[in-house]
Amino acid sequence: MAIDFRIVIPARFASSRLPGKSLRTIHGKPMIEWVYATAQQANATEVVVATDDQRIVDVVEGFGGYACMTDTAHCSGTDRILEVTQKLGWAADSIVVNLQGDEPLMPAVNINQVASNLSSSDCAMATLHKIVDLKHAQDPNLVKLVHDRHGHALYFSRSVIPFDRNGEVRQYLGHIGIYAYRVDFIKIFSELDPSDLEIAESLEQLRALCNGYAIHTEIARAEPGPGIDTEEDLVQVEKLIGSMPA
Repeated sequence: MAIDFRIVIPARFASSRLPGKSLRTIHGKPMIEWVYATAQQANATEVVVATDDQRIVDVVEGFGGYACMTDTAHCSGTDRILEVTQKLGWAADSIVVNLQGDEPLMPAVNINQVASNLSSSDCAMATLHKIVDLKHAQDPNLVKLVHDRHGHALYFSRSVIPFDRNGEVRQYLGHIGIYAYRVDFIKIFSELDPSDLEIAESLEQLRALCNGYAIHTEIARAEPGPGIDTEEDLVQVEKLIGSMPA
């Protein structure tokens, strides 16, 4: 059964590590165009770029996409998404997928998956993960998670979890930063105060767990390519896209 959902792509211009990265070009096209094209391959009824900069609006409209200007004072992509849902008048039970604006290699099947998982669960949010080895789990830039037998996240951390006391852990779960939630929960979430754990780990999703809201998680159906945070990431993604069949 087809799931009715929308995609919002938060895209700031003032990225601290790679300023203007949404407009950095990859094989002649701005990054945001690659992300938007990925979103259009999914089964969403609507795709919107949520931005705080007119330059991004102009580029998105230039390639035929739809962009919504949002307040420059927002502290997170979630706050930016909330403003979009309010401006466009989306219903409280509408499912929204948060597709990061620096994820040009996120498979469309994963976007559909996270929306479907939220629709069929009683959780407030849904996300995805992948299996990684210890070497990758030791990277603090890769967020790890553990979940219960029902696929409900127990914790997210930049540290290696679980602790391998007896040397028996063979694989770890690396978080994939894509989320689905309903409009009414986005509003609830935005009104919650940041939790101590969220501040300590710098992980916004811990705010939901610390307030008793369940997050569904499942192994992604397709391995996503790397997101882009640095010049090195940009070079890597450009090489990966260049090696793909036309």
